[in-house]
Amino acid sequence: MGDGGDGAGAGGGEKVVRLTAWARGRVQGVGFRWWVRSRALELGLTGSATNLNDGRVEIVAEGPRASCERLLELLREGATPGRLAGVAERWSEPRGEGPGFLER
Repeated sequence: MGDGGDGAGAGGGEKVVRLTAWARGRVQGVGFRWWVRSRALELGLTGSATNLNDGRVEIVAEGPRASCERLLELLREGATPGRLAGVAERWSEPRGEGPGFLER
């Protein structure tokens, strides 16, 4: 059921995955979600970046595993807006995020 790789983009038949990451630090009100959205779209990912009440940003991205791993690398490189203190991650099966990448 949708686990194949048809239309997966640059990865060809690469398995589609779901990355959920939580960014902590000074990541709200500094353009962080816009930055994440821009990088995700460049990588061909779908999903969202959402401000949480506790000050973190939750990032949900679906697409080829290599593209999700690259997004995680970009987050951890520290060239993001604001001041990132750390990123936690969870990998799971895709749920079929809608088209595009939303800022919430």
